Order: sequence, then C-alpha cells, then structure tokens
Amino acid sequence: MVVSPSGVEESAVAVQKQVWQAGLGIGQSKSLDYAGGFACEPSSFARDDREEGKMFTIDHLGIAVKSLAAAKSIYQKLGLSVSPEEVVEAEQVRLAMVSVGESRLELLEPTSETSAIAKFIAKRGAGLHHVSLRVPDLTAVVERLKNDGVRLVSNEIKLGAGGHRYVFVHPSSTGGVLLELVEAH
Repeated sequence: MVVSPSGVEESAVAVQKQVWQAGLGIGQSKSLDYAGGFACEPSSFARDDREEGKMFTIDHLGIAVKSLAAAKSIYQKLGLSVSPEEVVEAEQVRLAMVSVGESRLELLEPTSETSAIAKFIAKRGAGLHHVSLRVPDLTAVVERLKNDGVRLVSNEIKLGAGGHRYVFVHPSSTGGVLLELVEAH
C-alpha cells in the first residue's frame, strides 16, 4: 500500500492510475516492480497530443564536485568506466562522465570562482546539481515549454560537452530541481 496524491492509502496500481489520469506522470504504466514501486515506460509528455514513440530518458545526473580527481577516484575503485576530462569553457567547468548502466554521472568541477558550479558549491556544498533528460527534438520541446509558460534558465539552446545541444529548465518550474534537457544524437 502507498499514499495517493489525495492522502489516502491505496494500492500502488490505483495511485499510479490516479497520477497518470491527472497528467502528473511521465509515462504509461506497464507493470509494477517487486518492491511495490512503479515501472514506467517514458513518453514525450503526459498530454493527449504527444507524439507516440518519442521517448525521453534520463541522460545523466550532474554532480558538483570540488575536485574532479578526487571524485573520479571512487567510481574508478568501483570499476566503472570514467571518460577523459573535458572542459566546457562557456560553463566554466571541467567534467568527466561515469557510465552507469544506460545512464551516466556527470562530475562537474568549476574552473572559475564565478561559474554556476562554483556558486552552487559555495551556497549548497558539493552534491547533486541537476537531472538531465535526453529528448528526441530539443527545439520542439523548448518551443512547447515556452508556449506553456515554463521558465528556462536561458532562452537559447547551447552547445555543451561532447557536442550535445542543451537547455536548462529553471527550478521554479520543476518543483525545485534544476532540469537539463539534452538532445539525443
């Protein structure tokens, strides 16, 4: 049993159906896992006019770190694959990607005291900075969000690590989470 959005204890299936019907889910219910949680297949938007077959997936979790070398060490000790370091001048960060299953961890070290990552660490300490979703058509998604009044950190799509196009959605529009949208290629 789980607590539904209305505060009533119900079966996980009933709660998932309520969330989906309310348009708050991110996918179509396919099955329940053995822990009683939800197993969902992602879709483009929880809206009736979404294009079928357009999949959103978690691309990576961005982690702000004080030292990239120290942060990489634990993942290497775990036997995970860590990419070569890359500098993204526009964001004033040095980063490395850690492959974890079908997703990645993006370790972000500031290269300037004025960078967004340096300011984040100064204010909140090292730790989870953002969640990144891979989208099939970033331009279309950004236009849709703008039309729906969603606040973006920047109205322009930027070029980042690995040549990926990306944009950030402001935490005020996502329940307090900095959300990065990155185009699949």
